[in-house]
This record gives sequence, C-alpha cells and structure tokens, in this order.
Amino acid sequence: MLSHLSIFPVLSFGFLLTLSAWNGHAGDDKTLSYPDILDISHTPRGDHGGTGWFTDHGSWMGFTLPEESGFLNGFCGPYDIDNKFWISPSLVQIGYGGQGIFAPLKRIYYPGHLYMKSYDGKTTLTQKLRFVDRNNAVLSCSSTNPLSWQFSGKATFKGIRSEQKGNQLIFFLPHGECAAVTFGRDDVPALQPDGSYSTTRTHGKDTRENTIVISFFNDKDDMERGLARAASIRDNPVSELDREEKRWNDYISGILRPGRPELYDRIAVKSMVTLVSNWRSAKGALKHDGMCPSHATGNFAGGFWAWDTWQQAVATARFDPELAKSQVRSMFDYQDEHGMIADCIFSNPARNNYRDTKPPLAAWAVYEIWQQDGDKSFLEEMYPKLLRYHQWWYKFRDNDKNGICEFGSTDGSEIAARWESGMDNAVRYDHISMVKNADKAWSMDQESVDLNSYLAQEYRILEKITGLLCRDFQEPERTANVHQYFFDKEHGYFFDKKLKSGDFVKVEGCEGWTPLWTEIALPEQAERVHELISKPTKFSTYIPFPTLAFDHPDYEPNGYWRGPIWLNQVYFGISGLRKYGYIREADHYTDQVFTRLQGLTGNAPIHENYNSQTGERLKAQHFSWSSADLLFLYWEYGEDAEDVKER
Repeated sequence: MLSHLSIFPVLSFGFLLTLSAWNGHAGDDKTLSYPDILDISHTPRGDHGGTGWFTDHGSWMGFTLPEESGFLNGFCGPYDIDNKFWISPSLVQIGYGGQGIFAPLKRIYYPGHLYMKSYDGKTTLTQKLRFVDRNNAVLSCSSTNPLSWQFSGKATFKGIRSEQKGNQLIFFLPHGECAAVTFGRDDVPALQPDGSYSTTRTHGKDTRENTIVISFFNDKDDMERGLARAASIRDNPVSELDREEKRWNDYISGILRPGRPELYDRIAVKSMVTLVSNWRSAKGALKHDGMCPSHATGNFAGGFWAWDTWQQAVATARFDPELAKSQVRSMFDYQDEHGMIADCIFSNPARNNYRDTKPPLAAWAVYEIWQQDGDKSFLEEMYPKLLRYHQWWYKFRDNDKNGICEFGSTDGSEIAARWESGMDNAVRYDHISMVKNADKAWSMDQESVDLNSYLAQEYRILEKITGLLCRDFQEPERTANVHQYFFDKEHGYFFDKKLKSGDFVKVEGCEGWTPLWTEIALPEQAERVHELISKPTKFSTYIPFPTLAFDHPDYEPNGYWRGPIWLNQVYFGISGLRKYGYIREADHYTDQVFTRLQGLTGNAPIHENYNSQTGERLKAQHFSWSSADLLFLYWEYGEDAEDVKER
C-alpha cells in the first residue's frame, strides 16, 4: 500500500482519468501565463463541500488541489456537483514501491488544467489533470526516475458500490450516477471488500510516465457505453490532450484585446474560467448544455436561470458561440404554450419554477450571438420563440393595457413578483400590492422603468432580426414613449410609476440608468442622469454604482439589492454612460471596479455582489453573470460610443 495515502469515491458522469504526460507545447501555451487563476485548494475532511472546483466541458464532476496542510499525493475528488458530495477525498493517489512520504512542491490551477509536483526525498512526481470531454478527465503522471507505479484510493461516500472489470474500477453512486477509473494496461487494481483498492505492476518495465482516466456518467447505460471511450483515451491520450490545450488557447485568444493592462487581462481570463466552470452539460430534464449561476453555491449548482442565461450567453459567444447557443436553447426548451420562459430549470423538472419569469434580455442574447458567428439559421430557429416571449409580456403583464408592463407572478404572490424583477428586496418594491390580470397572471401595482426599457430594446432587436430574415415586422410599437413616461423632469432621473395614480416611485435605484444602456434616453435626459449618478453622495461611491443611492435612508451596504454592488447593474451604468459619450468617466469607473473589488486581481473567486464602500465580497462565489459583466467592461474599456455600437 502507498504511504501518506487516502482513498476517495468517484463522481458520476463520464469522467476518466488517464495517467500519462501529454505533449504540451509549453512555449505557445497561453494558459501558463495565468498560474493560480483561482484558489480552489481544499482537502476534504469528512465535509460535503468546498469553495470551488476544477471542472470543464460541462462535467458534473469536479476536483480541487490538496491543501499543503493534510497533503494528499493526488488531486482531491471527484466531487458530485449535482448531488453535492465527495466521492472520495482523493480517488487516485500516486506512489511507488519503497517510497517515503510525499510533500508538495507546487500546486497550481491553470486555465484548463491542474498541475502538481511532489517529492519524497528521492523522486519528484508531476501530475497534470485535464478534462477531454464531459465524461472523462486525463491524469498524466511523470517522474524523475523510472518507477514501478502504484495507485490507491477509496470511494468513501456512504452507499457507493464498487466493481472491478479488468483494468477498470466502476463505482455505482447512490443517486444512479456512475464513476470509473481506467488504469494502464500494466496496472491491475485489487479491490478490497471495504471499497478501497491498490494496484500492482504485472508486466512491463518501470517507466517514467503513466496515464489514468477518471470518468463520471449519468447512469448505468451511459457508463456501459462510455467505458470503451475511457480505454481509448488511455491508450491514445496525446491527441486528446493537444486538442484540449488548443481549445483553451483559442478561448484565451478569443477574449483578450490588445492594449489592455496585463492586470485587466488576468481579470478577463479569470472571468472566462469562471464561466466555463459553471458550464453544465445536458442531464435528466436539462435537454441542452447550459450554465448555472455558481457551481459552488447550494441551489445554484444544478440549475439554469433565465436572466443569468441571457447575460452569460452573450459573454460566452465571444469564445464559444455553440455553447452560447446551447445556453439559450436550454431555457427555450421550457417555454410554455403562452410564450412564458421559466424562471429556472433543473435536471429534476419537479424543481422548475414557473411562478415567475425574469427580465427580458433574450433577443439581445440571440442577436449578440449572431454578431459573433453570423449563423442565420440560429436567428431563424429562435425568432418565433423570441416574438412569442415578447408578446407574452403585453398579454399577461400589462394590467391596464396601456402598452407599459409590470413585473408579476403566475400565483399572485408578492415574492414571486419580486423574483421576476430580479431585484428581490429592492426598496422601490417596499410598498407594492398585487393586481390580477387574468387566470395565472398577476402584476405588481407598479410599472417598472427597467422592464420597459428592456422591452423597448427587445422590440428594436426583433425588428432588426426580422429585416435580416427578410420578413415583415408587424408587431405594434408600444415602446416609443417609454423614455418620456418614466422620466421625472423635476428630479432629472428615471423612476417606476404606480399603476392607478401614475405617481413616480421616487427611489433612486440602479433601474434609473437602464434607459441609457438600452439607448432609449434622449441626450438631455442622459445628461441629467449623468449629473445625478456622478455624485459621491449618490452612486459615485468607492465602488460605483450601488443598487441604491448612498444617501437613501434605507441604504445597506450588505443589503442584497438595497445598496451592494451587483456587477450587471454596474455594467449597465458604465456602458450606458459610454454610449452617450461619457468615455473618460466610463473608463475611470471601470478602473475603480477592476482595482478595488476585493480579490479580483488575485486568486479569489468572483462573487455575486460586493460592498460598495469597501469592495468586500458578498454572497455566492464563482458567480457567472458577474464574470460575464466583467468581460463586457473589459471589452468596452477604452472604446468610444461608436466602437460599442459597431460591435
């Protein structure tokens, strides 16, 4: 048995680990310029969580780097992301006959792979881990001396059943998934009654390299089909690994822009890595690959949300347009017969939420994806669905039929209506009540400026798509007066309005600059908004732009939507200023965001929201839409309004 070794369970979803060094072209590998892109060090000690995982290709399995304290000579995991448990602390730990205790020399998370070096006083071992598809990851091992390799481990989670088939170990997980480890042809595992194993070298000479494949499968049938693929990867890893290295270098080339500070390049790469880590492949009732808000935070890990998806897809389109399209399709798979899009969807459809939808940015997402790859067939596919969703708002969320919509819910509940706005506890909704429009259709008694600004933008985009498809656009224009309807000339800001009285809801919140981002504001209106939000007592805080004005009596720097920084709203504000010619201010505010958010330029995860006064990280970590919006800010940095419009 190996010394200093502990045993880990395997995750389900095709993930195979192959132990063998790959032929990386180090001199050309851009990923090596971004070491320690995120700190995912975590050694499981009987816990059921962690602070983030290395995962790729939408796999539902993840790994971490072992901590220096309590070091394990193998990558930690796999971790079952959907069911939230460690299959093993380290399912594949590495050693050789006569070894001492290994100590870590290097543990690095690069974009697209993990890297680790360890030393026992005689031999240096190098391990690299890279996913080659959604089911399989290759573990490439090399040593400074020829070795008689030994591997050991154990699936530790309760209820896992283990089975051996030749050089492959299979682990049947309690929720129906399966995991597997495929060893080299000369390494034969001996499975013990307690589920642990160790390998012996049966034939062949000692070698400096070895390859193992670790696999994760959705179910037994998926596993039966996938084991042969795992063995093939083990036998021919180089082409697989070279392809993956190229993919990650293409990703980095796709997002970086010349002339940006190197520190900002690193933020862009971290943002892209975060998005890829939150990619989940089709599973169960999820019919297409999509992206969860955070793979590391509770309920967010296993589902897709509508508002998040539209923003994530726009960012993803720059480096992987096909994945961006799949994200959009994943939500439209659950468009109902009336045109509504579910708030969120899961692999278990019983968890899907149709009590509300989310703010309408779907046409924006589709159009931005088309701008990246010019695929008109995608426009053809999505156009009728987008039009039905646009029409749904006016049919089910316009209480007085004046062409101005309200956020609402299907069950009449206030909480679902707040969810629909995306700003659950915003101060502007402190005094709402619900009004019924039709069966399963209720509205707040408040018309929201951000909702109608989005709808105005969606209308213009649908009109553009219609022209690209050479069709007649017959949808009535309901949005032409939105900029006047919600603008308070006396105050110089955009506000929500109450349904019956038509009174402005005079809460200075982030929704008030949405008309600048959607470009429906008149220049003189934009100037007034610029004057207000540029005040340090309002929104020009240490981190711009908080969700509520700093001088509002209900401002709370840690209060979710009552004061903290949400990066999508920060992006809408900065980009809106840029679109109206405030270039210097837009760049200045971007600099503040990039240099003042806690941990952003280091290896800390990107969070859901931040304290506007300190930059302190709040709520969910490894957050997708925050990452998407950081990419938007990075891409627009230094551009003038015409550059932004041209893109």
